[in-house]
Amino acid sequence: MSLPSCPKCNSEFVYQDQELLICPECAHEWNPSEPDTEEDVIKVKDSNGTLLQEGDKLTMIKDLKVKGSSLVLKIGTKAVIKRIVDGKDHQLDCKVDGAGDMMVTAAFVKKA
Repeated sequence: MSLPSCPKCNSEFVYQDQELLICPECAHEWNPSEPDTEEDVIKVKDSNGTLLQEGDKLTMIKDLKVKGSSLVLKIGTKAVIKRIVDGKDHQLDCKVDGAGDMMVTAAFVKKA
């Protein structure tokens, strides 16, 4: 009998313990007979409270100094979200016009 791979880390070393399937690599446990829940999805909102997703276009609402550089991101600078991460300070991994790839705090942007 073949067990499905782990939905979190895609490990194929999954084993069954009664009704649950367990991944030994990331310790994720799930019941294959229950529908998948969206509890692990990271939800990030911009300064206006709009829910952000990967691929959204953003605009800076405040001048932001880039740490370790003399570069300043001006109000109105545009960016595109590459991915959303669960970080304490910076939640958005973005491609910023004129500055390249960098992490940005969601509180300082609005959806364009």
